[in-house]
Amino acid sequence: MTLKLAIVPVTPFEQNCSIVFCEKTKEAAVVDPGGDLEKIEDALSKLDVKLCKVLLTHGHLDHCAGAKELAKKWQVPIEGPHHLEKFWLDQLPEQTVRFGFGEAEPFEPDRWLLDGDTVQLGEHELKAFHCPGHTPGHIVFYDEPTRLAFVGDVLFAGSIGRTDFPRGNHADLISAIKTKLWPLGNDVHFVPGHGPMSTFGRERQSNPYVGDGV
Repeated sequence: MTLKLAIVPVTPFEQNCSIVFCEKTKEAAVVDPGGDLEKIEDALSKLDVKLCKVLLTHGHLDHCAGAKELAKKWQVPIEGPHHLEKFWLDQLPEQTVRFGFGEAEPFEPDRWLLDGDTVQLGEHELKAFHCPGHTPGHIVFYDEPTRLAFVGDVLFAGSIGRTDFPRGNHADLISAIKTKLWPLGNDVHFVPGHGPMSTFGRERQSNPYVGDGV
């Protein structure tokens, strides 16, 4: 039983939208559909999978501006992020126009997620971790059997998320990475919101912001 992954870069920000699906049931979730829905739907078709839900790590427009439209078209629920992201989701209409993303409606997910909640995807159970700092209600999704995490803009290969946005907090971000992510294990691979994948172990060795030697 394996969780399969395809990454579809979307929006002018080259955000890593992920299509993740249960190999056995072919049930799929789209993580952070920020836009370019035709690219996402083309990938779903080529993978021959059935979209069952949309998962959101946080409320920044490049991660969620296409979520409502995609969920409505496919008649699937949106799960995540944490309810503290309502602050950002309410600003979507203004933000999308400002950055040339077209128009998007403000929305609330069908299910807000709390730290420790789980999300079912086929025969897999993704665990949700509340990791604030980049934004107040950021969620990280983790599949233990596959040792795979979807960390949004919390952590990157060689860097960490910005904390200079409204309601960002640098100390909270560092704490979330060290207390929520590192204990999962050095062998965990993660998909960041932007840029290449990495492992927690690699970042503990060399990340200049949260490495063990910092």
